[in-house]
Amino acid sequence: MRHLHLEKQGLRGLAIAESFSQTSKKSVLSGIVMSTDLIIDGFVLGNSTVGGDDATEAILSMYERLSRPDISFLLISGIVISLYNIVDVKKISEKIGLPVIGVTYEDSKGIEDVIKRHFPKSYDSKLAKYSKLGTREKITLRTSYDLYIRNEGCTVSEATHLLDKLTLQGSVPEPVSYTHLRAHETEAELVC
Repeated sequence: MRHLHLEKQGLRGLAIAESFSQTSKKSVLSGIVMSTDLIIDGFVLGNSTVGGDDATEAILSMYERLSRPDISFLLISGIVISLYNIVDVKKISEKIGLPVIGVTYEDSKGIEDVIKRHFPKSYDSKLAKYSKLGTREKITLRTSYDLYIRNEGCTVSEATHLLDKLTLQGSVPEPVSYTHLRAHETEAELVC
């Protein structure tokens, strides 16, 4: 497992975000390689099944297709994406040997009841995956905004320091903001 070397200038990470519409069968996953200097120098697309169980494998595939040994961390916007397609941050971190940080922006009491409602005949496996994620950690950025994170391969302190470097204003880290825009653009192009 490589550690975050936060003292290094230009530390590169892969940020991933998604976009989909309620009628989509697939969600567009967009990935951008961006440094802590906020320079973009890589891009990758993928997709995951809306309501499915393939988000973790889709993200692993995106990382592998980039074939970038200079990537030092993964930053994922949301851990439950594509209508309850659950991302296993621990599995990703173990498989690629890098720190993985999943970020969300609002407090929540959990989504167990919603999963049961959406998957009345098959919710057991989704609830098991969701439970395996563990609890989120609330952090406060230097911008005074709160984030909720799940982190593997790095400490909460390291994740907070990294997210502070990547967040210029508000609560959304710059790499996530850019990749979310790209995912939304790509999804809109596919709908047209």
